Amino acid sequence: MRMFLIVVAAGFAAAATYTAERVEIEGVQLVRLADVSRGIEVLIAPSLGNNAWRMTVKGQDILWAPFSGPGSLKARPALGGNPFLAPWANRLDQDAFFANGKKYLLNPELGNLRRDQNGRPIHGLLVFSSAWELVGVEANEQVAETASRLEFYRYPDLMAQFPFAHVIWMTHRLRNGELEIETRIENLAREPMPLAIGFHTYYRVPDAPRDEWTVHVPARERVVLSPQLLPTGERQAAELPGALALAGLHLDDVFTGLVRDPTGKAHFWVRGRKQRISVLFGPKFHVGVVFAPKGRDFICFEPMTGVTNAFNLAHAGLYPELQIVPPGGQWQESFWIRPEGF
Repeated sequence: MRMFLIVVAAGFAAAATYTAERVEIEGVQLVRLADVSRGIEVLIAPSLGNNAWRMTVKGQDILWAPFSGPGSLKARPALGGNPFLAPWANRLDQDAFFANGKKYLLNPELGNLRRDQNGRPIHGLLVFSSAWELVGVEANEQVAETASRLEFYRYPDLMAQFPFAHVIWMTHRLRNGELEIETRIENLAREPMPLAIGFHTYYRVPDAPRDEWTVHVPARERVVLSPQLLPTGERQAAELPGALALAGLHLDDVFTGLVRDPTGKAHFWVRGRKQRISVLFGPKFHVGVVFAPKGRDFICFEPMTGVTNAFNLAHAGLYPELQIVPPGGQWQESFWIRPEGF
């Protein structure tokens, strides 16, 4: 990932196709990326989990959030927009995880664990983290982008829960009518670092109500879950139609065996009457979680590096696909959000 200087949109000619600038809204420092010719705008909040919490196309919101702006998100943190889940995504089955044959205990007294409705640790430690540092904002004739980093190893309360020294880099890149979110992780530890990260992005299609949406899930396998939404270690054929009507359905499922195009990308999408949002997973996102509860006007296509509870399933011999970042090594992958028909 290249380094680049802070640049603001005011430095560009009025006819610039792409712009990037630092702005303040409701007392929160943000980065705004814009594709002027296509009417696309993205707002990213580095100090609030580095969440790209808003994306609009011709003034229409395509990301769902339960908060009105960054001020309310800061005052009352809630999942919405594009939350980043690390160092584990989704649930663990206990207040501990296994790595390299060792059991590491979580410390609830530190106050930085999130829990699900059954009291399980969920979604890691960074959903609303203020530890991100903005390192660059840039725009030219081809792209608008911003980069941030989180030096995990510098924070004792984080290291106490996940004692693998590492740095996370994230770039949001607006180009060719789509938003790319690129993540790079550098393992500074002397032991292999297990990887089970992901994104919990909330999408909405403005031109139709939820029960008129159709969905495409490019997967061959569905992970069998317990009543507590933890994988049992079993998988079954997904048997999904090419376009699934969402009306009357509640989805909270984990899919593997993703079907990919010649470039290695898996294409998830949700479609309204004319509008469609496609979400393209890069090859190292092996798993897709789809969450679409009844009565809510959103659907989540969640790119994941591994299944729920991946660390502990791998230790039990039930998940051989767990990804590992070697000592001194790096991992990098992207996913893309592509609006169409607006």
